[in-house]
Order: sequence, then C-alpha cells, then structure tokens
Amino acid sequence: MLPTAGSRAAQSGASALPPLAQTGKPDAAGARALLERFRASGPSGDYYLEFELHALPRRGDEKVYRGKLWGARNDQGAITRVEVADAAGKIHRWLLQNGAAAAVWTRVAAGPAQPAPDNALLTPLIPGVELSAFDLLMPYLYWPDFELTRIERIRGRPAHTFIFRAPSSFAKSHPKFSSVRAYLDTQFNALMQAERLDANGQVLTTFSLGELKKIGEQWMIKSIDLRNEASRDKTRFLVTAVALGLDFGPTLFEPARLGEDVNPPRADLLVRLAP
Repeated sequence: MLPTAGSRAAQSGASALPPLAQTGKPDAAGARALLERFRASGPSGDYYLEFELHALPRRGDEKVYRGKLWGARNDQGAITRVEVADAAGKIHRWLLQNGAAAAVWTRVAAGPAQPAPDNALLTPLIPGVELSAFDLLMPYLYWPDFELTRIERIRGRPAHTFIFRAPSSFAKSHPKFSSVRAYLDTQFNALMQAERLDANGQVLTTFSLGELKKIGEQWMIKSIDLRNEASRDKTRFLVTAVALGLDFGPTLFEPARLGEDVNPPRADLLVRLAP
C-alpha cells in the first residue's frame, strides 16, 4: 500500500474550479484495467521502510511511535511485514498478504504468530493510533463488487472515484462498515484519498495522501494521514528512511518466522528522509 508511483503534481491544490465533464469516464472494462494497473504498482524489487506514527488526538498531546516495514511481491500480490513498538516498548508484528485471497497474521511480544480474525482488521496496530491492518492491506482493492462512479476533483486534481462494496462475509464482522470510496488520480493513477463509509454513506474514516518523495527514479509515499471522523483524532504515517532494490527471499515473509527478529538493511543502503 505505501510505496507508489506518482508525481509532485498529484499533490497540487486548486480552488473554485469548475465541475469535471463525465464524458471521458471509463466504462466497466476501462475501470477494471485502471484498478489492475494500480494493484500492480509499486517499486521494482523488495524494499524496506522505517517510519513514525504521530498520534494527533483532537484533545491531548501528540505521541510518536516508531516502526519498520519490509515489502515485496509474490504470486498472490503485495506482501508486507510490519513491526511497531507501543508506548510500553512491546513489539507488535503483522504479516499482510494482499490479493484476491488476502490473509493477515499477527504476533505480540513473545506469543506465537496467529491468523488475525476478520473482526481484528480494523483494530489499531497498537493502542492510541488510527492506523489498522486494513489501512495497510487495502483489501477492498480486490473486492469483486465495485464501480467507477464519476470523475471529480480531490485537492484540485481530477480523480477517478471508485466505490468498493464490502463482501457479505466482511460486512458480517463489521456491521457498521458497508463500503470504501477511493479516489485515483486520473493522470498518475495514484491513490489520493480513501474513505470508509457506513450504510448511509457517512464517512467513518479518511485516508489521505500527504507528501511524495522521489528516491532515485521512483516516487514513494512520504506521509499519509488517517483521520477518525467521529472523534477527529488523526494519525500521521511518516516515512523516515527507505531502501529500494533489495532481495529478501521468500522465507522472510513466512508466518512461522514472524517471531524472529530481522535486522534492517545496511546503513549505506538507507536513504534518510528529512522531516
């Protein structure tokens, strides 16, 4: 979910712009092709990120948590290993397999790796933040019931607006959550924003692209904001270091290895990002 192709132009804003004509809106086959292209996007080779989660409550002090992420692709799709330290220093680890048959495993402290039940996907990765496994996994990109509804502006940029309707099995575990509305930039096919919706179409949470950073020849996400629309609490995902073009090998992403400590890449391979 996190690395992406894009451009600084995808971040530019504008105001008081006229509505967009819908005559160029792709048909169903075109919408599916756009979605398949986005599913396949990402950096070439395996990659590693270091990041901070800035918990920004509407009331109270900001708190910062640090984490690491290893990413790759396999025959099913993107696969990601994530670890985050909570306020007590306890390490929480997640293994996220994307694709049509998405799967999630989790492990806390010294416990064994376990498949995460559906009702845990929206649980924060650690207490005190808004980021969940669902936000990293983006399983809705593979939900079969979707449509491209219109072209509209998001922060001044034209975007294809998709609605992804939750499968019955997922909706049963999350009765307050019915669909996701996602906006893909029409020029760069980058995810600009995604909103979880309830059955009445009210926005529950908002995922917003913040800043992009060019590393070599590839554009990477540097920051993302996740906001709880009921509480107005927000968490900012901020990438602080990146290593691209790596080769981890498939065993790193085996669930049985989630209990093992993994060293980051050598320091000379890391690109540090200024705040």
